[in-house]
Order: sequence, then structure tokens, then C-alpha cells
Amino acid sequence: MTDSNDDYVYDEATGEWRPASEIAAAQAKTQEVRDASGNLLADGDSVVLIKDLKVKGAGQTLKQGTVIKTIRLTDNPEEIDCRHDAIKGLVLRTEFVRKR
Repeated sequence: MTDSNDDYVYDEATGEWRPASEIAAAQAKTQEVRDASGNLLADGDSVVLIKDLKVKGAGQTLKQGTVIKTIRLTDNPEEIDCRHDAIKGLVLRTEFVRKR
């Protein structure tokens, strides 16, 4: 029998109502974000670009070897939020970066 104070969340993947604590634990396990070399990334890490990237909408190219400081992880494990001096609100794919 479960505790009556436990909140339940509808799990769309299974179509069942599950305890919120169980859903949170499952999401924490699956939220591993890795760079192109397989290194684990975390909020606040610095990364280096491994190839030249044309930035859509900014009319600029970020060169290979550019250091991006203080990244933020997103809900998508294949993307990271970051800032560059000339480009605000930059989202990079993890396949193009390497942990510094």
C-alpha cells in the first residue's frame, strides 16, 4: 500500500499513473549528457568546438577551437544552452563540442 500523501503523475510512455518520486528518479538516471568524446557534461562546464559551425540568423561562423564557458543543460540530452560574446541564446548540439 502506498502513502496517501504521495503525488501521482501520468506517465505518457506507459499510460499509467505513477508516484512522482518514481518518475523523478527515472528521469535523473536517463539525463546523462555527453560530449562528442563521451565525457559527461554538467551545468557550468566549459566546452571547445571541434569543427567550424555556421550560426543561422547571426551571419557568423564559430571557428574550431572556440571556447564556450558556463554551459547549461537542456531537457534534450543532445543540446546545450550557452552564451558567446557576439551571440546570445546560442544552442549547440553536443556532437560538436568537447569538454575542456
